[in-house]
Amino acid sequence: MPGQSSLFGFEEDAKPTDRLFFALFPDAEAAARIAECARQLRAQHGLHGAPLKTERFHITLHHLGDYPGLDQGIVDMASRAAAAVRAAPFSVTFDRAVSFSSSPRNRPFVLRGDAGLAELMLFQRALGLEMAKAGLGRWAKPAYTPHVTLLYDDRAVAEQAIAPIRWTAGEFVLVRSLIGQTLHIPLARWPLRP
Repeated sequence: MPGQSSLFGFEEDAKPTDRLFFALFPDAEAAARIAECARQLRAQHGLHGAPLKTERFHITLHHLGDYPGLDQGIVDMASRAAAAVRAAPFSVTFDRAVSFSSSPRNRPFVLRGDAGLAELMLFQRALGLEMAKAGLGRWAKPAYTPHVTLLYDDRAVAEQAIAPIRWTAGEFVLVRSLIGQTLHIPLARWPLRP
């Protein structure tokens, strides 16, 4: 029954504490530009949500699940998949901001792009194929909307153009996020090589 202890002394329905995902992080200059963009757009639209901390801006490539503690088996499979990916550094460009309408409250306000994200989309698919080979196929989702979350707010903002924010992705990272603590811990990094 839910909530009862198992024979091994663990809760069957233990609350997740750890989230794993692959991500790309902007370089320091691009992260500073994203932070400034978030501040300006927040003021322009009268949003109340606090912008994310500069070091937390990222593009999620693949979510690998939420777990009650660090799942070393998933980390090992993810590491095998990441080590098998071969890709050169590529440019990333975001040129629009918009609210996602996933819920009526606490909507993500994000950066988006189209043509400037073509190589990112190809890389995300290639990583997904290697994840499937490593036993993580259930997490390799074909539908993908690359974005950088700026903040969360109850108000919805229609899509608008922004001055393009660009950087060159030179590595990707396996991240452990401690749920509810706004803490991202890089577990491993893989460089992109020409």
